[in-house]
Order: sequence, then C-alpha cells, then structure tokens
Amino acid sequence: MHRLRVLFVCTANICRSPYLELTARGLAGDDSGVEFASAGTHGFLEHEMDEVMAGTLAPGSADAFRSRRLDRTILEGADLVLTAEAHHRAFILEEYPQLFRKVFTVGQFAAFAQENPGLSGQELVTAAGSRRRTARPEHDIDDPYRRGVDAARSAADRMSSMLSVIVPALLGGEHR
Repeated sequence: MHRLRVLFVCTANICRSPYLELTARGLAGDDSGVEFASAGTHGFLEHEMDEVMAGTLAPGSADAFRSRRLDRTILEGADLVLTAEAHHRAFILEEYPQLFRKVFTVGQFAAFAQENPGLSGQELVTAAGSRRRTARPEHDIDDPYRRGVDAARSAADRMSSMLSVIVPALLGGEHR
C-alpha cells in the first residue's frame, strides 16, 4: 500500500512548516498511512525550530526537528504540497509548473476538504488537483517569526484549525 506523502512548505522551515508537520503527525498517529514532512523555500539547513514557535507545542516535541531547504527531489517525492502562503505556492509553481495539481496553500486545501466531505485520502488530493481554484489571501498563514509569543500562538491556533479539517480528511472516513 502506498503511503500518502504530504509536504508542508514555508519560508525558512523553522516556524510554520515544522509546526504543521509535527502537529499533523500527532493528529494522525504512527500507523496512519500518511507521512508528513516539511521544507522551506529559502530554508536553513539543519536549524532547530524557532524557540518561540516550538513553545506552542508540547514540551520536547520539537527537539529532534531540523530544517531543510526545498528542492526538486523533496517536491517530487510528495503526493501533496501544502504551503503556508500563496507566495510559497507561486515560488514552487514558477520553477515546477508541472506540479500544479498537487500544490495548494494549507488554507486552500482545508477549504476544499471541508466543501467535499465525501472525499478522503488520495481521492481527495486527486479531486482537489482537478478542480483548481485561485488561492485567496484569507487562506494564508501569517509568519510569526520574530513577532513574539502572541503572533506564534495566533499562527498555531490558525494552523491547528486547518489541520483539524485536513488530517481527518486525508486519513479517511473512519478517522473523521
């Protein structure tokens, strides 16, 4: 059985995308059949998660995390690419336009999943790719980097809300 591979992307891979990756893994559990990873469009190599953003997670849950820079191999290995903001999506599609059926903003994909409750897993990803819509500004997740604890908590709440729709939809009906 093919495991669905989901990649979260932000700018430096130290705030939003690691939060999305680690939280999605926690929501899905170890034997979910879905793999979650992350990278940054201009990512640092081997940096720890931002301390303030890591503080929004359970203590110790970000200790093993190390950032990585997005590249062709990482993108091609993903079945679904979810970006924090529309400009990350545009960055990817400018270089790799052939990936347009699998690259969405997190908010864009969450909205699609919510509007299509009968779809799950790979079927959901395929349907989203065939019914493309423009990413809207309200789907973006503001960057909390160096903006303090309140900005980190606000971003974490927004991402958790989106993941509460996305993860169960990717896992399938029995997990909803």
